[in-house]
Amino acid sequence: MKFLYDPPQIIKSVFDSFLWNTKNEEVLLTFDDGPNPGTTEKLLDLLKGRNIKALFFCLGENIERHPELCRRIIEEGHTIGNHTYSHKKINTVSREVINAEIEKTNAILKDKFNYDVKYFRPPHGRITFSTKKLLQKHNLINVMWSLLTWDYKGSFNKVQKSIHNYLKNNSIIVLHDSDKTKLILQDSVNLIIEEAQKRNLTIGDPINCLK
Repeated sequence: MKFLYDPPQIIKSVFDSFLWNTKNEEVLLTFDDGPNPGTTEKLLDLLKGRNIKALFFCLGENIERHPELCRRIIEEGHTIGNHTYSHKKINTVSREVINAEIEKTNAILKDKFNYDVKYFRPPHGRITFSTKKLLQKHNLINVMWSLLTWDYKGSFNKVQKSIHNYLKNNSIIVLHDSDKTKLILQDSVNLIIEEAQKRNLTIGDPINCLK
């Protein structure tokens, strides 16, 4: 059952140019799907209070809807990655469509915030053998994960199970900044911080974790 939380080694080996773990034996927090009113603000308050930097994989359409939240993410020293414009699964649409989704999101961040995107994560973790070439075109690094928390199911018990059983050095942890996690997101982050401290693990900065 481990593969439900940490992708199998054979997949990581086939797609070995993608980042599945951190590079510095630290733990990295990542948040998909935002920015999202009602969760992003509270999440940023929590991270600021804990002096933690995270990697936010944002949707272009959400950046357009909530530019003030995106600006706050940037101003508070976090890193923003491209999660496509509208959360399309890249294995179900044409390469032209995904190319446009990536370009549009990058352009929004550049035009509105003068922000150059370095990282990408595909919606739902869907990848194909052409993903590497596509991302090379945009000079993006694909950041996958080694710990899926299943927080988008809205169950804190599921998050507890994933963290208690699979949190380790070099974990790239996936959480979601969305309405689906609104009731459990802060508790989930606090749980990760507490468990990391118990295990003498350091929660690191995205740039250092992925360089």
